[in-house]
Amino acid sequence: MAQLYYRYSTMNAGKSIELIKVAHNYEERGKNVLVLIPSVDNRYGAGRITSRIGISREATKIDDRISILELFKDAQKEKPIHCVLIDECQFLKKQHIMDLVRIVDEYDTPVLAYGLKNDFRNELFEGSYYMLVYADKIEEIKTICHCGRKATMVARIVEGKMVRSGEQIVIGGNEMYVSLCRKHYHLEDIGEE
Repeated sequence: MAQLYYRYSTMNAGKSIELIKVAHNYEERGKNVLVLIPSVDNRYGAGRITSRIGISREATKIDDRISILELFKDAQKEKPIHCVLIDECQFLKKQHIMDLVRIVDEYDTPVLAYGLKNDFRNELFEGSYYMLVYADKIEEIKTICHCGRKATMVARIVEGKMVRSGEQIVIGGNEMYVSLCRKHYHLEDIGEE
C-alpha cells in the first residue's frame, strides 16, 4: 500500500541529494518517477533540483495554477509512474497536498515530499502545515548547528545579522540562511566571530 512521506529538515541537511538518490534508485530498476519542484525555487535554474554538493537533475516545474493530480494523470498516459518525488514541498499550497493525497489513495502510488518545516520566523509554511496534517510518514533529516547540536531552526541573514521579519518566501542559499539549534536561534548567534 502506497504512502505519503514528508521528509523535512533545516537547510543543508541533504534533502535534495536524498531525492536525487531515490529517483536514481527507482530509475536504475526500470521504474518511472515523476519529479517535481515549485517554480518559485529557481536558484539553480527553473525546473532544476540541485544539491549544494553539485549533483542535479531536471524536474517538472509546478506553480499555484497547476494541478499535480492532472499532471500525474497525463504522465501516466505516456508510461506508468511508480513514484512521485517533490523537492521544496514547503512552497506547495493546500490544493497541491490534496492532489498528493489522491495520488497515494486513488492510484496507489507512493509520494515522497522533501522540504523545510518552519521558516526563518519559526512559523510553518502552508505546504509544511498540510504535509504534517496528511502525511502517512513524517521523517526528519538531521543536520547540525555551528555548536554541534541538532539544528531545528532556519535563520535569515541580512548584512551579516539575523532578521526575524520580512516576506516569508525569499529564495536564497548559504549567503542568506543558516541552520541553528533552538538555543543559538534565540540568542541570534549565527556562529561567526
